[in-house]
Amino acid sequence: MSETTQAPAALIETRELSYHYTEENNISVPVLEDITLTVNRGDFIAVLGHNGSGKSTLAKHFNALLLPCGGKAYVDGMDTADEALTYEIRRQVGLVLQNPDNQIVATIVEEDVAFAPENLGLPSEEIRRRVDAALESVGMSEFRDNAPFKLSGGQKQRIAIAGILAMEPSCIVLDEPTAMLDPKGRREVIDTIMRLNREKGTTIILITHYMDEATRAQKVYCMDKGRILIEGTPAEVFSQVDTLKSIRLDVPQATELCHLLRQEGWPLPEGILSDDDCVEAISAFLECKSKEQQV
Repeated sequence: MSETTQAPAALIETRELSYHYTEENNISVPVLEDITLTVNRGDFIAVLGHNGSGKSTLAKHFNALLLPCGGKAYVDGMDTADEALTYEIRRQVGLVLQNPDNQIVATIVEEDVAFAPENLGLPSEEIRRRVDAALESVGMSEFRDNAPFKLSGGQKQRIAIAGILAMEPSCIVLDEPTAMLDPKGRREVIDTIMRLNREKGTTIILITHYMDEATRAQKVYCMDKGRILIEGTPAEVFSQVDTLKSIRLDVPQATELCHLLRQEGWPLPEGILSDDDCVEAISAFLECKSKEQQV
């Protein structure tokens, strides 16, 4: 009898999740409505949306910083609404915030990275191992004795990620981690999380408004007015140029150029995301057209 291959268990799952906050005079303001999604172990997920779309609120549900007002959120099968499980949920899912200064608590880099495992009550040898491994994973070992405030924005964010890694989570949720960084810092952070996903198998959920960052993900969710409007692979999502623009989201420049050329009658393929693929598609079309004219 042949063995049946089981689908990977969901690491994070939401079912018809909704959330609202209450203003003065008991007026309820909806923020999330009917959010259903699944994140499996090892996934790299991007969540897009303009300011106020609900993406940061959703991120805080993934490690029980916020609890659903309706529906459910689960982490490795654990109901986030169960207060007895909050500690284990937050050990499984680490959250990296937009501003690394809000997460750095020590005056020396390695002491900051050691802060979380020390609070877990781990033996000194295990803390040393975790700090060394976390700093190496983000490429910051040589800065272990530095003062965090002297580091660049990208380096600070990598230290913040190392502090989460030292807890050895299954998943890291990054809430617009590159929003305050220059292009070099952005590349450092994105390269770091991609390497963690590829080499360590760390599940990554990236909340961002940078389209080029989202193209690196395996799956993209686009949010608008507290709902998931579009979901799919980057190629599937960014092919819907007009829909994305209707909710004030851009698309990669290569994708938009090909979209405009198709509107002018150029038979370019859908799903182009990178500059290289764009150049290749345009070159192939021009070469084909040149051959036709020579006949």
